[in-house]
Amino acid sequence: MEATRAIIKTKRDESAGKLLMKLDQMGITARITKNEPEAIVLAEGQIDEGKIKTMPEAAQLTEVKAPFPLVSREWSQKDSIVEIAPGVAVGGGNVLIIAGPCAVEGEEQIVKTAKAIKNSGATALRGGAYKPRTSPYSFQGLGAEGLALLPEAKKATGLPIVTEVMTPEDIDFMLPHADILQAGSRNMQNFSLLKALGKVDKPVLLKRGMMATIDEWLQAAEYIMAGGNFNVILCERGIRSFEKRTRNTLDLNAVPLVKSLSHLPVIVDPSHGTGKSELVPSMSLAALAAGADGLIAEVHPNPKEATSDGDQSLDFEQFGDLMKSVNRLLSIMPGKVPEGSKCSVAA
Repeated sequence: MEATRAIIKTKRDESAGKLLMKLDQMGITARITKNEPEAIVLAEGQIDEGKIKTMPEAAQLTEVKAPFPLVSREWSQKDSIVEIAPGVAVGGGNVLIIAGPCAVEGEEQIVKTAKAIKNSGATALRGGAYKPRTSPYSFQGLGAEGLALLPEAKKATGLPIVTEVMTPEDIDFMLPHADILQAGSRNMQNFSLLKALGKVDKPVLLKRGMMATIDEWLQAAEYIMAGGNFNVILCERGIRSFEKRTRNTLDLNAVPLVKSLSHLPVIVDPSHGTGKSELVPSMSLAALAAGADGLIAEVHPNPKEATSDGDQSLDFEQFGDLMKSVNRLLSIMPGKVPEGSKCSVAA
């Protein structure tokens, strides 16, 4: 019998330990990946499905061939819904629109932006306090000062906060300030960070690496889920190619492909995907038409004066126009709802 991999749900939390002992006696390697609200056990070895199903501890067994079992559609055919804040979720038809500046530059800038994007229908605010930059001489973000300003924007608008974490050591410090922790493109395979994010009780936005394959991206998500955090949101943000006219090549093929392989919600970043603000509206609509569960777009009060990524940032008026187009599109897409957006579809 060939070695196979299976995911087993237990009937009771206290049954997981007994199940592990029985599997060990069968020569099967197993581990508990999640304990609440029900224990989920990942097993690998010569799986005797019939024998395991007779065990009183096993409620459900699913054999999985994918190298990313917890992430895969083989295990969960139903789309996962990730709750970000009370009344705000993504996946399963809920469309999440995240917007805000590349970097937090000051209290007036971030609060003003938060109010503007909320008025246009955005449902979460992005803002970088710590910025991984290619050049060591580029603006690296305000750090702790910028992080402390994000709750002020949340207080003024109620919008949940998305911000990037770069090291495992920063996680505990950032948790009180963020509703979603972002693992950026350059950190997609920072395995120490991914393992640490697997232990937190908050959603993780995992951006695709700029040179990562689909399987590498999904296996990075597996690291987080294997640690026990099942609240993972995938983000396609463009990959590096030979084309120089755009910052990256936005791989919209990835959206329907990943959704066929995985139950996790997938959003798209048209700002980094193109690097050009004039391309963001059309690629945003294309992403949603391709089946994306949301967008993350860069918006700044005055893009020409932005400390970083001004060329790919929309101003408030441009973002408002985009949201009108987004609502028109979603109104004709069955089962799609702009999560948290109460604005009517513009005529």
